[in-house]
Amino acid sequence: MLDICKIGEEVLREKTSDVKTFDSAFSTLLDAMFETLAEADGVGLAAPQVGIPQRFFIVDLRKGDEGKFVFVNPEIIETSVEEVPYEEGCLSIPGIYREIVRPERVKVTAQDARGKRFTISAFGLLARVIQHENDHLNGKLFVDYLPEEERAKIERRVMRIERKKRKRKA
Repeated sequence: MLDICKIGEEVLREKTSDVKTFDSAFSTLLDAMFETLAEADGVGLAAPQVGIPQRFFIVDLRKGDEGKFVFVNPEIIETSVEEVPYEEGCLSIPGIYREIVRPERVKVTAQDARGKRFTISAFGLLARVIQHENDHLNGKLFVDYLPEEERAKIERRVMRIERKKRKRKA
C-alpha cells in the first residue's frame, strides 16, 4: 500500500517529467498503485498522488482486466466539442465532490507498462477519468475548475482534517 498525498502537498502541484525506464521496479510500482487504488475504492490514480512527479497514471473501472489501463507519458490529442457535467471526487481531496464540466470524448496517445505506444478513443466514465488523472500530471486538481473562494475553503477544510488525523496517529 502506498500513501496518497492530499491537497496542500507540493507534489500535487508540480509539473511531471516523462517516464524513461520501463523495468521490473516500474512494474512493481504499478502493481502497488493498483492495490492502493482498489483499497481506496477509487477509479484512477496518478503518480503525483503517491508522491512521484512522473507522467503516468492508472485506471481501474472494476471490469476485470478489460477495465484496467496504464497510461505512461500520455497526451490528449483530441477532445469533443460536446461537454457533460459529472460529479467528481478525488482520492487526494477526500470527502469532497463537485460537478465539473468536461469534454464527453477524448483521444489519447500514451505508452503502456512496457513502453509500447498506443492510441485510444474514450467516452463516458473512461474519458472523464483520463482527463482528471491527466490533469494531475500537469499539477491541476479538479477543484481548480471551481471559483477561487470555494477552492480555498475546500483546501483549508481538507488540510484541517488531515492535521487532526496526524495528531491522532502521534
